[in-house]
Amino acid sequence: MTSKGSLHMREVVIKTEIVDLCDLLKFANLAQSGGDAKLVIAAGRVRVNGELETRKRKKLRAGDVVEYAGQTLRLASPGGASSPSPA
Repeated sequence: MTSKGSLHMREVVIKTEIVDLCDLLKFANLAQSGGDAKLVIAAGRVRVNGELETRKRKKLRAGDVVEYAGQTLRLASPGGASSPSPA
């Protein structure tokens, strides 16, 4: 999965400053359950900011971009502002 192959970008508003990657996949309906989310992450099928991510509890913030199953999610804060996470 690459960002070039992803045609559908969706903004997901998070109400907290930080959200775990596995919780985001479940919340965004990209995984049927938390267990399913953890399996696809561990299998190396998810990218965060263009990098392969296998940490189930990877902390995400507004501005982060998650790619999985042909979809791209950009996280945003309730006010609509999104700024990239510090490196």
